[in-house]
Amino acid sequence: MPTKIDIPRKSIYRLSIYQRCLSKLRENDVDTVSSEALAKAAGVKSTQLRKDLAYFGQFGTRGLGYNVDVLSKTISDVLGHNRLQPVILVGVGNLGSALLRYGGFRKEGFEVVAAFDLAPRRQAELNIPILPIVEMKDFIGQHQVKMAILTVPASSAQNVTNQMVEAGIQAVLNFSPTVLDVPDHVVVNSVDLAVELENLSYFIR
Repeated sequence: MPTKIDIPRKSIYRLSIYQRCLSKLRENDVDTVSSEALAKAAGVKSTQLRKDLAYFGQFGTRGLGYNVDVLSKTISDVLGHNRLQPVILVGVGNLGSALLRYGGFRKEGFEVVAAFDLAPRRQAELNIPILPIVEMKDFIGQHQVKMAILTVPASSAQNVTNQMVEAGIQAVLNFSPTVLDVPDHVVVNSVDLAVELENLSYFIR
């Protein structure tokens, strides 16, 4: 595993965007790409792109650009995509069920290995075990899971998060409409769909 580097979270987020752009270039058999072209595809300035990549070393050749395969592999190593990262999902309601049906996680290097709910219902179309939430802490420890998707109601989100963190979860993708209080070593990315729609509504004329 590559050594973790202390860099801004926004730069890590942009690495994922760069990787998707590089994947499209690879699909189109493109061997090299300039910083200007890659930055434009990612929606950032070329100076920002070069600054983000500089955290991990020197890439590219003046006048030629970046080797697409080499840069893609480097970013994959940094993001941990060179192996499937196990993830659990907690809260199998409408949103949780929809996320479990999403087939794109594995393509991006993530595998939802189990889901948990207070009253688990067997869903025949899903090839993912849905277990009682009381079994969650033991499962996290036994399978060394470090990432979780949280889709429980706001009223129970903090309590569930406390249990997950105590069991070893270090990163949470939070769909619950509440701010979570976690230790400094735990990272939370929150997705509030209502807030996102409210933000978009400002631009509607």
